[in-house]
Amino acid sequence: MHIMNKYYITTPIYYANDNPHIGHIATTVFSDIIARYHKLQGEDILFLTGLDEHGEKVALAAQKAKKDPQQFVDELAKKWQSYWEKLNIKYDIFMRTTNPEHAKIVGELLTQLKENGDIYRATYKGVYCIGCEEFKADRDLVNGLCPEHHPDQVCQKEEENYFFKLSKYIPEIKKGIADGIIPLEPESKRKEILARLEEEVRDLSISRQNVPWGIKLPWDEIQTVYVWVEALINYFSATKIYKKEEFWPADLHFLGKGNNWFHSVIWPALLLALKLPLPKKIFVTGYYNIGGKKVGKSLGNAISAENLLGKYGVDGTRYLLTASMPYSTDTDVDFPWFDEKYNSDLANGLGNLVARVAKLCENNNINIGNELPCDHFDVPIELALEEFKLNDALYLIWEKISLVDKEINLRKPWDLKGEDVKSFLIQTVFEIQDIAYNLQPFLPETSEKILKQFSGEIKSAPALFPRL
Repeated sequence: MHIMNKYYITTPIYYANDNPHIGHIATTVFSDIIARYHKLQGEDILFLTGLDEHGEKVALAAQKAKKDPQQFVDELAKKWQSYWEKLNIKYDIFMRTTNPEHAKIVGELLTQLKENGDIYRATYKGVYCIGCEEFKADRDLVNGLCPEHHPDQVCQKEEENYFFKLSKYIPEIKKGIADGIIPLEPESKRKEILARLEEEVRDLSISRQNVPWGIKLPWDEIQTVYVWVEALINYFSATKIYKKEEFWPADLHFLGKGNNWFHSVIWPALLLALKLPLPKKIFVTGYYNIGGKKVGKSLGNAISAENLLGKYGVDGTRYLLTASMPYSTDTDVDFPWFDEKYNSDLANGLGNLVARVAKLCENNNINIGNELPCDHFDVPIELALEEFKLNDALYLIWEKISLVDKEINLRKPWDLKGEDVKSFLIQTVFEIQDIAYNLQPFLPETSEKILKQFSGEIKSAPALFPRL
């Protein structure tokens, strides 16, 4: 019996304080592409996304909306799930940290850390950013303020907390990242973390006083668990809750650079302390910028799912985000760029090629049968997908589209007769099927339409991507 290889991929679980913006959408679309690729390779996939529903930031957002926090996150969870459905995101688990079973597992793991001597009580004094839900070192601040959040989200705080002995595990983490035992990619993000690890790393405050919206510490109910600590544990707790333990550890944590430190340092340190296996890979993308500024809810410049879907449709949105993927550096985007790219690559490029070949086939009564000759990815495209260079993979597919277009213009099938035109068009159909197969993880609806259209008797169909 063939045993399927297992592949566990996660997005970060996102803060439940607003609707998703372009950064959340892109990270989730990229993860979906990787999950679909592995599924097409015959692997057994576990794909997790979800919401981080506790903490001061969420409680404040609920208060602003004049709602009870639980009602607030319940409504948001439904919204996020509906957006992922619209974007054709095929996740297996939508993890919510208000799940009581998650709270139980978090309590058990922290108790274990305390019993092992990895947690102690002390006073913390310093600058705290509500937006990031973390205490900030001087190096993280610009003129005493958090660069990512408004000044009103930063305050001085002094309180009794419980601390995790993060510093104890830093030498092992540093060595692990340097030696590739903790595989962190791309290289630019690995270097950032290694540089930061050269500085002094303080122990991590893992609890908060006066933040009632959270998981209570089992041994001190005045304190709630620091939201980032319990959020990271979701990747593990989900495998227990949904009885998917055989998928642990994660094959890939896919995230944006704002979460790099938490996933590359704090999370492995917690796992080492708990004697649990480490993730097999952590991949960190850059940010989307508009006019050089990071896109974010707190900065009020976010591009929403409605904006994107309303204008470009599902696969149009998936394409534009992937084509502009901030692989190792940040990417500057705006609607004029998206419009131009949509028209040139989708309406004119892929859409026009499919339409003109379908019309030629219809005029020449081409019937291809239902055999799909292509059942694998092109090697260069596969390599790009394996390295998460999703934008490069798309570029290679569009090179193929361009080559087929050039071949049609060169051979002029409208001037050919009899067997010459038939054999040329059949060969062209095979090339389009090959393009559609390679497009499956990226544009699932479009590739399915193309494969359906170019099987059996080939007929013209409505434009895949109407011009804007």
